[in-house]
Amino acid sequence: MAVSPLRSRLAQSLDLAESAAGTYISDDQAVPVGFTSFTMQGAFVRGSGGTTCDVFFQTSLDNGATWIDFAQWAFATTTVTRIHSVRPYTALAANYTPTDGSLSDNTITDGLMGDRIRVKTVIVGTYAGTSTLNIRGVFN
Repeated sequence: MAVSPLRSRLAQSLDLAESAAGTYISDDQAVPVGFTSFTMQGAFVRGSGGTTCDVFFQTSLDNGATWIDFAQWAFATTTVTRIHSVRPYTALAANYTPTDGSLSDNTITDGLMGDRIRVKTVIVGTYAGTSTLNIRGVFN
């Protein structure tokens, strides 16, 4: 049986107990040509404290000058793991209005993918203890 090479990439890792309330943006990563899906997994562990932790997956169509949300996860005060997968070859509804850090909670927008992606995390409140956020992605 052939084994595929490991393709999982660490997109963002935050020790929420060490991260003040605010906005954290990952480095952008190139999107490979010809991929058919992009699958993300986010593990949010809440030790104590905190209010909300919103994660926005973003792409750019203009070499990183502006960023557009294509998916969002809303975490709060419960430890949870979330997974989603986005396909680039699905038609969008006409006249999509781009957002930057304001896509509705737990939304995915298929068919919207530029040549790079990044993760934008907005933390409200002060998380403490063993609170962490780890996000990984795989292009298939």
